Amino acid sequence: MARNSKHPGTRRALLVVDMLRAFLEPEGSLYCGEASRDIIPYVARRIRTFARRGDLVVFICDRHDEADPEFRLYPPHCVAGSWEAEIVGDLPVPDGAKVLAKTTLDPFFETGLEDVLRRFGPDEVEVVGVCTNICVLIAVIGLAVREVPTVVRRKGVATFDAGAHDVALAQMESVFGAKVT
Repeated sequence: MARNSKHPGTRRALLVVDMLRAFLEPEGSLYCGEASRDIIPYVARRIRTFARRGDLVVFICDRHDEADPEFRLYPPHCVAGSWEAEIVGDLPVPDGAKVLAKTTLDPFFETGLEDVLRRFGPDEVEVVGVCTNICVLIAVIGLAVREVPTVVRRKGVATFDAGAHDVALAQMESVFGAKVT
């Protein structure tokens, strides 16, 4: 993704992946556990930091039709218009933030994310959210194939499986070139 020359200096984007009630509330159909809830304050701070600097904040949010084919892989979740599809209430959604719906595991598939990033022209994209080993990993892969420098903060990602979390972080760094801190 080419650098947008209209914006001098370092520009960053924050990609907030699936910080939704289905994954973060104990009543959610795909609740990821306390480890997922533990990242909420950190993610909120990152959102406020990016917004304060005038950097881009993008929420990528699972949104499905009631008969979505993804439900062959996972129980029904994040049905459009349901409480599960809402961004968890502890997170700010700053003015100017983009909220993009995704119907697959891939945040670039028919979401407009690639165009949003191209227009903003970030020098680096930071990724936070859930699940480390599924949608966060797929987001990092998508950024890697588009040659976007990527940062993943350990404090800002979580999943329901600690072993898979560690493996995914290692893969993001060693295979897909993300800076994992």
